[in-house]
Amino acid sequence: MDEREKSSGVPEILRGLGVTVIYRRLDVGDYIVSDRTAIERKTADDFIKSLIDGRLFDQCRRLSDVYEKPVLLIEGSLRRALSNSSIRRNAVIGALTTLIVDLDVHVLFTYNAKESAFAIKSIAEKEQRSGRSYVVLHKKPKLSSLREWQLYILQSLPYVGPKVAQRLLETFGSVYRVFTATVPELAKIEGLGEKKAGEVVRIIRAPYTPEKERRSQARSIIDYLLKNEENTSSSQ
Repeated sequence: MDEREKSSGVPEILRGLGVTVIYRRLDVGDYIVSDRTAIERKTADDFIKSLIDGRLFDQCRRLSDVYEKPVLLIEGSLRRALSNSSIRRNAVIGALTTLIVDLDVHVLFTYNAKESAFAIKSIAEKEQRSGRSYVVLHKKPKLSSLREWQLYILQSLPYVGPKVAQRLLETFGSVYRVFTATVPELAKIEGLGEKKAGEVVRIIRAPYTPEKERRSQARSIIDYLLKNEENTSSSQ
């Protein structure tokens, strides 16, 4: 969860529901519930304000670039928020349509912080259900052109959505050249940066670990992050 969500009231409710909450300063989204799903939470008033000042589409576009299943959660009454704004209802409907159709963002409405917490918990449970791997296997699409295959292969990498994949190909010229690029080279691509580029290179170059060996070495991601939290706290 993004640490800026602390004042929303949602974290306390999630803890009360038995959810482990780990705070981070997130670049994209407010709640990350799996490797493919992140949630951007906005109050109805903030949704209207972000639509007016242009933040809405930029935030949702970046969310869609990084995550396979981006979710926009709108909390509160849009009707009330609209009544306090000069923006027209049709503009809001048009914006929601653009998010759903063009950016493939799933839009969810909740009444208050309690409903938001229940919704986030429900999504997290479905994404993290017992026995499900953190690596999500996607059904192969029917691709006809070389360009489509190149974009598809690159989008299998973390933090690489359609637009980042296109920027990579335009910069490096081929999938092979992307796979052999260094961290500094990848970090120059808009949407990546040094930290994300480092993760991409690590995944490309790391040796494969057989399933049996992986299971014997596996650690719970929650245990790992909580241990990291303890180490950070003790060092401060």
